[in-house]
Amino acid sequence: MTRVLVVDDSQFMRTVVDNALTEAGYDVETATNGSEAIETAAAYDPDIVTMDVEMPELGGIDAVERIMARNPTLILMLSVHTEQGTETTLDALERGAIDFLHKPDGSDGRTLADLSSEVVAKVDELANANVSSIALARASASAYATRSSRANRDVATGRAVAGAGAGADSRGSLEVSGGSTTNRPAGPDAQRAFSPGSGAGSKSESDEDPEPIELEGDHADDPTVVLGASTGGPKIVEALFERLPADLGAKVLVVQHMPEGFTERFAERLDRLSEYDVREASDGELVRAGEAAIAPGDAHLEVANNVGGRLRVRLDDGERIHGVRPAIDVTMQSAAETAVDPICGVVLTGMGRDGAAGIESIKRAGGHTIAQDEATSPVFGIPCQAIQTGCVDDIAPATELVETIVDAFDTDGETDE
Repeated sequence: MTRVLVVDDSQFMRTVVDNALTEAGYDVETATNGSEAIETAAAYDPDIVTMDVEMPELGGIDAVERIMARNPTLILMLSVHTEQGTETTLDALERGAIDFLHKPDGSDGRTLADLSSEVVAKVDELANANVSSIALARASASAYATRSSRANRDVATGRAVAGAGAGADSRGSLEVSGGSTTNRPAGPDAQRAFSPGSGAGSKSESDEDPEPIELEGDHADDPTVVLGASTGGPKIVEALFERLPADLGAKVLVVQHMPEGFTERFAERLDRLSEYDVREASDGELVRAGEAAIAPGDAHLEVANNVGGRLRVRLDDGERIHGVRPAIDVTMQSAAETAVDPICGVVLTGMGRDGAAGIESIKRAGGHTIAQDEATSPVFGIPCQAIQTGCVDDIAPATELVETIVDAFDTDGETDE
Protein backbone atom coordinates (compact mmCIF):
# COMPACT_ATOMS: atom_id res chain seq x y z
CA MET A 1 0.00 0.00 0.00
CA THR A 2 1.28 3.48 -0.89
CA ARG A 3 2.32 5.42 2.22
CA VAL A 4 1.57 9.14 2.49
CA LEU A 5 2.86 11.52 5.15
CA VAL A 6 0.57 14.53 5.72
CA VAL A 7 2.35 17.52 7.27
CA ASP A 8 0.38 20.55 8.51
CA ASP A 9 0.32 22.55 11.74
CA SER A 10 -3.48 22.84 11.53
CA GLN A 11 -5.18 19.84 13.12
CA PHE A 12 -8.28 20.60 11.07
CA MET A 13 -6.37 20.59 7.77
CA ARG A 14 -4.47 17.43 8.72
CA THR A 15 -7.77 15.72 9.42
CA VAL A 16 -9.31 16.85 6.13
CA VAL A 17 -6.38 15.60 4.03
CA ASP A 18 -5.87 12.46 6.15
CA ASN A 19 -9.52 11.44 5.82
CA ALA A 20 -9.57 12.05 2.07
CA LEU A 21 -6.45 9.97 1.46
CA THR A 22 -7.46 7.21 3.88
CA GLU A 23 -10.84 6.88 2.16
CA ALA A 24 -8.98 6.65 -1.16
CA GLY A 25 -7.08 3.62 0.13
CA TYR A 26 -3.76 5.15 1.21
CA ASP A 27 -1.81 4.37 4.37
CA VAL A 28 -1.51 7.78 6.06
CA GLU A 29 0.73 9.14 8.82
CA THR A 30 0.73 12.75 10.02
CA ALA A 31 3.17 15.34 11.38
CA THR A 32 2.53 18.77 12.91
CA ASN A 33 5.59 20.71 11.71
CA GLY A 34 8.75 20.48 9.65
CA SER A 35 10.92 19.03 12.42
CA GLU A 36 8.44 16.27 13.13
CA ALA A 37 8.09 15.67 9.40
CA ILE A 38 11.82 14.99 9.04
CA GLU A 39 11.80 12.47 11.89
CA THR A 40 8.62 10.79 10.68
CA ALA A 41 9.88 10.60 7.10
CA ALA A 42 13.00 8.79 8.29
CA ALA A 43 11.02 6.28 10.36
CA TYR A 44 7.91 5.86 8.21
CA ASP A 45 9.63 5.99 4.80
CA PRO A 46 6.64 7.48 2.94
CA ASP A 47 6.23 7.22 -0.81
CA ILE A 48 4.66 10.69 -0.96
CA VAL A 49 4.57 13.68 1.41
CA THR A 50 2.01 16.49 1.43
CA MET A 51 3.72 19.49 2.99
CA ASP A 52 2.25 22.72 4.34
CA VAL A 53 4.41 25.73 3.53
CA GLU A 54 4.07 27.93 6.61
CA MET A 55 4.52 26.15 9.97
CA PRO A 56 6.00 27.06 13.38
CA GLU A 57 9.35 25.74 14.60
CA LEU A 58 10.47 24.59 11.15
CA GLY A 59 8.65 25.59 7.97
CA GLY A 60 7.90 23.49 4.93
CA ILE A 61 10.63 24.86 2.71
CA ASP A 62 13.43 23.90 5.14
CA ALA A 63 11.78 20.56 5.77
CA VAL A 64 11.74 19.86 2.03
CA GLU A 65 15.46 20.51 1.75
CA ARG A 66 16.33 18.25 4.67
CA ILE A 67 13.99 15.43 3.66
CA MET A 68 15.35 15.48 0.11
CA ALA A 69 18.87 15.26 1.50
CA ARG A 70 18.16 12.34 3.82
CA ASN A 71 15.13 10.50 2.42
CA PRO A 72 14.49 11.56 -1.21
CA THR A 73 10.71 11.51 -1.51
CA LEU A 74 7.95 12.88 -3.72
CA ILE A 75 6.77 16.03 -1.94
CA LEU A 76 3.54 17.84 -2.80
CA MET A 77 3.34 21.36 -1.38
CA LEU A 78 0.06 22.80 -0.08
CA SER A 79 0.31 26.58 0.04
CA VAL A 80 -1.86 29.61 0.61
CA HIS A 81 -2.50 31.57 -2.58
CA THR A 82 -0.72 34.76 -1.52
CA GLU A 83 2.31 36.62 -2.88
CA GLN A 84 4.52 35.28 -0.09
CA GLY A 85 3.01 31.82 -0.37
CA THR A 86 3.67 31.79 -4.11
CA GLU A 87 7.33 32.77 -3.75
CA THR A 88 7.90 30.27 -0.95
CA THR A 89 6.27 27.51 -2.98
CA LEU A 90 8.58 28.22 -5.92
CA ASP A 91 11.53 28.06 -3.50
CA ALA A 92 10.28 24.66 -2.33
CA LEU A 93 10.09 23.42 -5.93
CA GLU A 94 13.66 24.60 -6.45
CA ARG A 95 14.77 22.62 -3.41
CA GLY A 96 13.16 19.39 -4.54
CA ALA A 97 9.35 19.41 -4.12
CA ILE A 98 7.71 17.75 -7.10
CA ASP A 99 4.46 19.75 -7.38
CA PHE A 100 2.01 21.91 -5.47
CA LEU A 101 -1.63 22.74 -4.84
CA HIS A 102 -2.95 25.92 -3.27
CA LYS A 103 -5.41 25.87 -0.41
CA PRO A 104 -8.83 27.46 -0.97
CA ASP A 105 -9.06 31.05 0.25
CA GLY A 106 -12.48 32.03 -1.05
CA SER A 107 -11.09 33.97 -4.02
CA ASP A 108 -11.93 31.42 -6.70
CA GLY A 109 -14.91 29.50 -5.34
CA ARG A 110 -12.83 26.45 -4.39
CA THR A 111 -13.81 24.64 -1.19
CA LEU A 112 -12.18 22.16 1.17
CA ALA A 113 -14.06 19.43 -0.68
CA ASP A 114 -12.37 20.59 -3.89
CA LEU A 115 -8.97 20.54 -2.20
CA SER A 116 -9.60 17.01 -0.89
CA SER A 117 -10.46 15.81 -4.39
CA GLU A 118 -7.45 17.57 -5.89
CA VAL A 119 -5.06 16.12 -3.29
CA VAL A 120 -6.34 12.59 -3.92
CA ALA A 121 -6.11 13.07 -7.70
CA LYS A 122 -2.57 14.44 -7.48
CA VAL A 123 -1.41 11.69 -5.10
CA ASP A 124 -3.00 9.14 -7.46
CA GLU A 125 -0.97 10.60 -10.33
CA LEU A 126 2.27 10.57 -8.34
CA ALA A 127 1.68 7.07 -7.02
CA ASN A 128 1.07 5.75 -10.54
CA ALA A 129 3.83 7.73 -12.23
CA ASN A 130 7.19 6.20 -12.99
CA VAL A 131 9.53 8.51 -11.13
CA SER A 132 13.32 8.66 -10.98
CA SER A 133 13.95 9.68 -7.37
CA ILE A 134 17.70 9.86 -7.94
CA ALA A 135 17.24 12.41 -10.71
CA LEU A 136 14.69 14.32 -8.69
CA ALA A 137 16.65 14.48 -5.46
CA ARG A 138 20.11 15.01 -6.82
CA ALA A 139 19.24 17.51 -9.52
CA SER A 140 17.44 19.68 -7.00
CA ALA A 141 20.01 19.35 -4.25
CA SER A 142 22.93 19.93 -6.62
CA ALA A 143 21.43 23.00 -8.30
CA TYR A 144 20.34 24.63 -5.06
CA ALA A 145 23.58 23.85 -3.22
CA THR A 146 25.64 25.36 -6.05
CA ARG A 147 23.73 28.64 -5.85
CA SER A 148 23.94 28.67 -2.05
CA SER A 149 27.66 27.98 -2.11
CA ARG A 150 28.33 30.83 -4.53
CA ALA A 151 26.43 33.22 -2.28
CA ASN A 152 28.10 31.79 0.86
CA ARG A 153 24.72 31.72 2.54
CA ASP A 154 24.62 28.49 4.49
CA VAL A 155 27.28 25.96 5.39
CA ALA A 156 24.52 23.52 6.34
CA THR A 157 23.49 23.27 2.71
CA GLY A 158 26.82 21.62 1.99
CA ARG A 159 26.11 19.01 4.65
CA ALA A 160 22.66 18.39 3.18
CA VAL A 161 24.09 17.87 -0.27
CA ALA A 162 26.64 15.44 1.07
CA GLY A 163 23.78 13.53 2.65
CA ALA A 164 21.92 13.47 -0.68
CA GLY A 165 24.92 11.89 -2.34
CA ALA A 166 25.08 9.16 0.25
CA GLY A 167 21.42 8.48 0.90
CA ALA A 168 19.57 8.83 -2.40
CA ASP A 169 17.92 5.75 -3.77
CA SER A 170 15.85 4.91 -6.81
CA ARG A 171 12.14 4.22 -6.78
CA GLY A 172 12.03 3.29 -10.43
CA SER A 173 11.77 5.07 -13.76
CA LEU A 174 10.56 4.38 -17.25
CA GLU A 175 12.39 2.72 -20.10
CA VAL A 176 11.15 3.02 -23.66
CA SER A 177 11.86 0.03 -25.85
CA GLY A 178 10.05 -0.81 -29.04
CA GLY A 179 7.07 1.32 -28.04
CA SER A 180 6.62 -0.47 -24.70
CA THR A 181 7.44 0.65 -21.18
CA THR A 182 9.15 -1.23 -18.38
CA ASN A 183 10.12 -0.31 -14.85
CA ARG A 184 13.78 -0.18 -14.04
CA PRO A 185 16.00 1.71 -11.59
CA ALA A 186 17.64 4.93 -12.69
CA GLY A 187 21.03 3.87 -13.98
CA PRO A 188 24.60 5.01 -13.43
CA ASP A 189 24.28 7.77 -16.05
CA ALA A 190 21.73 9.50 -13.83
CA GLN A 191 23.97 9.08 -10.80
CA ARG A 192 26.98 10.53 -12.62
CA ALA A 193 25.00 13.37 -14.11
CA PHE A 194 23.48 14.52 -10.83
CA SER A 195 25.75 13.34 -8.05
CA PRO A 196 26.45 16.48 -6.03
CA GLY A 197 29.71 15.22 -4.62
CA SER A 198 30.91 13.74 -1.38
CA GLY A 199 31.21 16.83 0.75
CA ALA A 200 30.61 20.53 1.13
CA GLY A 201 33.72 21.48 -0.75
CA SER A 202 33.53 18.94 -3.55
CA LYS A 203 32.28 19.75 -7.03
CA SER A 204 31.28 17.48 -9.88
CA GLU A 205 30.96 18.43 -13.54
CA SER A 206 27.30 19.33 -13.06
CA ASP A 207 28.14 21.63 -10.12
CA GLU A 208 30.12 24.16 -12.17
CA ASP A 209 28.76 27.70 -12.06
CA PRO A 210 25.77 27.69 -14.40
CA GLU A 211 26.91 30.58 -16.58
CA PRO A 212 25.55 30.95 -20.13
CA ILE A 213 27.47 28.85 -22.61
CA GLU A 214 29.63 30.54 -25.23
CA LEU A 215 28.25 30.50 -28.74
CA GLU A 216 30.64 29.08 -31.34
CA GLY A 217 30.29 28.82 -35.11
CA ASP A 218 27.42 30.03 -37.26
CA HIS A 219 23.80 29.76 -36.24
CA ALA A 220 20.45 30.42 -37.87
CA ASP A 221 19.03 33.92 -37.68
CA ASP A 222 15.96 34.73 -35.60
CA PRO A 223 15.43 31.29 -33.99
CA THR A 224 12.34 30.43 -31.96
CA VAL A 225 12.36 27.99 -29.01
CA VAL A 226 9.15 26.60 -27.53
CA LEU A 227 9.56 24.88 -24.14
CA GLY A 228 6.90 22.75 -22.47
CA ALA A 229 7.02 21.27 -18.98
CA SER A 230 4.80 20.08 -16.15
CA THR A 231 5.50 18.19 -12.91
CA GLY A 232 9.10 18.71 -11.81
CA GLY A 233 9.63 21.33 -14.51
CA PRO A 234 10.31 24.66 -12.75
CA LYS A 235 13.80 23.76 -11.55
CA ILE A 236 14.72 22.28 -14.94
CA VAL A 237 13.48 25.40 -16.75
CA GLU A 238 15.36 27.65 -14.32
CA ALA A 239 18.62 25.76 -14.90
CA LEU A 240 18.09 25.98 -18.65
CA PHE A 241 17.54 29.74 -18.60
CA GLU A 242 20.66 30.26 -16.51
CA ARG A 243 22.77 28.88 -19.36
CA LEU A 244 20.88 29.90 -22.50
CA PRO A 245 23.19 32.34 -24.34
CA ALA A 246 21.82 35.76 -25.28
CA ASP A 247 24.04 35.66 -28.38
CA LEU A 248 21.74 32.99 -29.81
CA GLY A 249 19.14 35.72 -30.17
CA ALA A 250 16.26 33.33 -29.66
CA LYS A 251 12.63 34.15 -29.07
CA VAL A 252 11.51 31.80 -26.29
CA LEU A 253 8.00 30.70 -25.38
CA VAL A 254 7.50 28.70 -22.18
CA VAL A 255 4.46 26.67 -21.17
CA GLN A 256 4.85 25.45 -17.59
CA HIS A 257 1.73 23.91 -16.07
CA MET A 258 1.00 26.28 -13.18
CA PRO A 259 -2.12 27.98 -11.83
CA GLU A 260 -2.90 31.65 -12.21
CA GLY A 261 -0.72 33.89 -10.06
CA PHE A 262 2.27 31.55 -9.96
CA THR A 263 3.38 32.11 -13.56
CA GLU A 264 4.02 35.82 -13.05
CA ARG A 265 6.35 35.13 -10.14
CA PHE A 266 7.95 32.29 -12.08
CA ALA A 267 8.67 34.69 -14.95
CA GLU A 268 10.23 37.16 -12.52
CA ARG A 269 12.52 34.44 -11.16
CA LEU A 270 13.60 33.42 -14.66
CA ASP A 271 14.25 37.07 -15.53
CA ARG A 272 16.59 37.40 -12.56
CA LEU A 273 18.47 34.23 -13.50
CA SER A 274 18.75 34.75 -17.23
CA GLU A 275 20.38 36.99 -19.82
CA TYR A 276 16.98 37.00 -21.53
CA ASP A 277 14.23 39.52 -20.88
CA VAL A 278 11.58 37.23 -19.38
CA ARG A 279 7.99 38.18 -18.58
CA GLU A 280 4.55 36.69 -18.30
CA ALA A 281 2.91 36.92 -21.73
CA SER A 282 0.17 39.46 -22.38
CA ASP A 283 -2.38 39.42 -25.18
CA GLY A 284 -1.15 40.89 -28.47
CA GLU A 285 2.43 41.58 -27.39
CA LEU A 286 5.51 41.10 -29.55
CA VAL A 287 8.31 38.72 -28.57
CA ARG A 288 11.67 39.73 -30.03
CA ALA A 289 15.16 38.26 -30.11
CA GLY A 290 16.53 37.84 -26.60
CA GLU A 291 13.06 37.85 -25.05
CA ALA A 292 10.98 35.10 -23.44
CA ALA A 293 7.25 34.95 -22.77
CA ILE A 294 5.74 32.64 -20.13
CA ALA A 295 2.21 31.36 -20.71
CA PRO A 296 0.05 32.77 -17.91
CA GLY A 297 -1.83 30.41 -15.64
CA ASP A 298 -5.37 29.71 -16.86
CA ALA A 299 -4.79 30.91 -20.45
CA HIS A 300 -3.49 29.21 -23.57
CA LEU A 301 -0.58 30.98 -25.29
CA GLU A 302 -0.89 31.08 -29.08
CA VAL A 303 1.40 32.46 -31.77
CA ALA A 304 -0.64 34.77 -34.03
CA ASN A 305 2.12 35.51 -36.54
CA ASN A 306 5.85 35.43 -37.18
CA VAL A 307 6.96 38.50 -39.15
CA GLY A 308 10.30 40.31 -39.35
CA GLY A 309 12.01 38.06 -36.83
CA ARG A 310 9.31 38.73 -34.22
CA LEU A 311 6.41 36.76 -32.82
CA ARG A 312 3.05 38.22 -31.98
CA VAL A 313 1.25 36.20 -29.33
CA ARG A 314 -2.31 36.09 -28.14
CA LEU A 315 -4.02 34.59 -25.11
CA ASP A 316 -7.04 32.30 -25.25
CA ASP A 317 -9.23 31.24 -22.33
CA GLY A 318 -10.88 28.45 -24.30
CA GLU A 319 -11.49 24.94 -23.05
CA ARG A 320 -8.79 22.96 -21.31
CA ILE A 321 -6.71 20.59 -23.41
CA HIS A 322 -5.60 17.36 -21.70
CA GLY A 323 -7.27 18.85 -18.63
CA VAL A 324 -4.87 21.82 -18.48
CA ARG A 325 -4.75 25.47 -19.46
CA PRO A 326 -2.23 26.59 -20.61
CA ALA A 327 -1.51 23.55 -22.78
CA ILE A 328 1.84 22.85 -24.43
CA ASP A 329 0.14 21.49 -27.55
CA VAL A 330 -1.71 24.76 -28.19
CA THR A 331 1.47 26.84 -28.16
CA MET A 332 3.55 24.39 -30.17
CA GLN A 333 0.87 23.77 -32.79
CA SER A 334 0.20 27.48 -33.32
CA ALA A 335 3.95 28.18 -33.49
CA ALA A 336 4.36 25.43 -36.10
CA GLU A 337 1.46 26.78 -38.18
CA THR A 338 2.84 30.32 -38.27
CA ALA A 339 6.57 29.53 -38.26
CA VAL A 340 8.70 31.45 -40.73
CA ASP A 341 11.86 31.57 -38.64
CA PRO A 342 13.76 28.41 -37.61
CA ILE A 343 11.97 26.72 -34.72
CA CYS A 344 12.85 24.18 -32.03
CA GLY A 345 10.34 22.44 -29.75
CA VAL A 346 11.48 21.06 -26.40
CA VAL A 347 9.46 18.88 -24.02
CA LEU A 348 10.59 18.43 -20.44
CA THR A 349 9.59 16.45 -17.37
CA GLY A 350 5.94 16.01 -16.49
CA MET A 351 2.92 13.72 -16.31
CA GLY A 352 0.51 13.12 -19.17
CA ARG A 353 0.79 13.48 -22.93
CA ASP A 354 0.48 17.26 -23.41
CA GLY A 355 3.19 18.24 -25.89
CA ALA A 356 3.22 15.07 -28.00
CA ALA A 357 0.93 16.52 -30.68
CA GLY A 358 2.86 19.79 -30.52
CA ILE A 359 6.14 18.01 -31.16
CA GLU A 360 4.59 16.26 -34.15
CA SER A 361 3.43 19.62 -35.53
CA ILE A 362 6.85 21.25 -35.16
CA LYS A 363 8.53 18.26 -36.81
CA ARG A 364 6.09 18.39 -39.74
CA ALA A 365 6.78 22.11 -40.11
CA GLY A 366 10.49 21.37 -40.57
CA GLY A 367 11.53 22.34 -37.07
CA HIS A 368 13.87 20.55 -34.69
CA THR A 369 12.54 18.61 -31.70
CA ILE A 370 14.10 17.68 -28.36
CA ALA A 371 12.92 15.61 -25.38
CA GLN A 372 14.48 15.42 -21.94
CA ASP A 373 15.83 11.95 -21.26
CA GLU A 374 14.43 9.44 -18.79
CA ALA A 375 17.33 9.40 -16.35
CA THR A 376 17.09 13.14 -15.57
CA SER A 377 13.31 13.58 -15.83
CA PRO A 378 11.70 13.61 -12.38
CA VAL A 379 8.57 12.36 -14.17
CA PHE A 380 9.05 10.88 -17.63
CA GLY A 381 5.46 10.95 -18.91
CA ILE A 382 5.51 13.95 -21.26
CA PRO A 383 8.94 13.23 -22.80
CA CYS A 384 8.06 9.54 -23.15
CA GLN A 385 4.81 10.27 -25.00
CA ALA A 386 6.62 12.67 -27.33
CA ILE A 387 9.40 10.15 -28.04
CA GLN A 388 6.85 7.48 -28.87
CA THR A 389 5.49 9.65 -31.72
CA GLY A 390 8.75 9.05 -33.58
CA CYS A 391 9.08 12.80 -34.14
CA VAL A 392 11.83 13.60 -31.60
CA ASP A 393 15.21 14.43 -33.13
CA ASP A 394 17.30 14.47 -29.93
CA ILE A 395 16.91 12.98 -26.45
CA ALA A 396 19.09 14.89 -24.01
CA PRO A 397 19.80 14.90 -20.25
CA ALA A 398 18.95 18.03 -18.28
CA THR A 399 22.63 18.99 -18.13
CA GLU A 400 22.90 19.07 -21.95
CA LEU A 401 19.59 20.63 -22.95
CA VAL A 402 21.04 24.06 -23.66
CA GLU A 403 23.85 22.66 -25.81
CA THR A 404 21.32 20.55 -27.70
CA ILE A 405 19.09 23.57 -28.33
CA VAL A 406 22.03 25.63 -29.56
CA ASP A 407 23.18 22.79 -31.81
CA ALA A 408 19.69 22.62 -33.31
CA PHE A 409 20.32 26.04 -34.88
CA ASP A 410 23.92 25.35 -35.94
CA THR A 411 24.26 26.05 -39.67
CA ASP A 412 27.97 25.24 -40.11
CA GLY A 413 28.23 28.36 -42.21
CA GLU A 414 25.35 27.29 -44.44
CA THR A 415 21.97 28.95 -44.82
CA ASP A 416 18.72 27.04 -45.05
CA GLU A 417 17.12 27.00 -48.44
